[in-house]
Amino acid sequence: MLIRSLCTTLVLSISLAISGASAAEIPRTPDGRPDLQGVWANINATPLERPEQLSDKAELTDEEVAELEKRHDLLFNGETDAAFGDSVFEAVIANDEEHESYDPETGNYNHFWVEGRTFENRTSLIVDPPNGRIPPLTPEAQARDEAHTAYVAAHPADSYTDRINSDRCITFGAPFIGAGYNGYFQIAQTPDTIVVMQEMAHESRIIPLDNRPQLDAEIRNWIGEPRGHWEGDTLVVETRNFSSKSTFLQSSENLNLTERYTLVDADTLQWSVRIEDDSTWTQPWTLVINLKKSDDPIYEYACHEGNLSMEGILGGHRAQEAEALAVSGGGKE
Repeated sequence: MLIRSLCTTLVLSISLAISGASAAEIPRTPDGRPDLQGVWANINATPLERPEQLSDKAELTDEEVAELEKRHDLLFNGETDAAFGDSVFEAVIANDEEHESYDPETGNYNHFWVEGRTFENRTSLIVDPPNGRIPPLTPEAQARDEAHTAYVAAHPADSYTDRINSDRCITFGAPFIGAGYNGYFQIAQTPDTIVVMQEMAHESRIIPLDNRPQLDAEIRNWIGEPRGHWEGDTLVVETRNFSSKSTFLQSSENLNLTERYTLVDADTLQWSVRIEDDSTWTQPWTLVINLKKSDDPIYEYACHEGNLSMEGILGGHRAQEAEALAVSGGGKE
């Protein structure tokens, strides 16, 4: 309880540092709750983990942020290769004009098609542990990860079932923390329910606020089963009952999430996520993302299990197998 209390205090301190807005200044619904409705964008360039070269630097100065913004505009001017996730920050911090495509084998489109990114003073989204890094895996998780890596190397695409959930357009998981590429969320709100619609894929997280009991542990969902409540002006969402076939990073079905949504001003929704899974990580850890209000709508991500990309993936691997067989002399003449 002490650790949880300290973590909550840390997150609230970050909120106060971001904005001086009082509780009376944030928009509210007719029942007096903070009005979270609308579209919120995750376009933050801050990496999930603190880069090794910044290991002793939790925050950047305003001057350093301005320099990174200048580099970003030059490196990602719309004509250069697109970059995704943390690779944007990595390229900017290294001032890497030749940053490699995320997929050098097949090629890439240019950055014109990708959302621009914003910079903060922070050097990691992770606020706990203080080193800004994901805690080590447990021995159980290490063994699980090694077995999975070995299987994927031996069976990259024997069948569609060998491909990851996102390849199969089933789910991109929860929480979806990727920035810049479909990192938009639309929130709808009533006194007894919150719905978070995710632009990436087709996730809609329906969060009841009516104190209903948690589902039986035997009932498992792709994105877990959330339950929400208000703590003052903060929406708290606790999610468990994840399927063993769904993953957040290297998590297991024992994953428990505690999210805290706090309006720090009318245009900033702070999203704190505490991750607990004692069969995967040696300790719980917490990340904080500042979502920005957007006037843009979210769009359909037209991805489904009959997607033609799966035909291409499987067909490509069959062609590689045939080529390897011919080279080894096992093919028919």
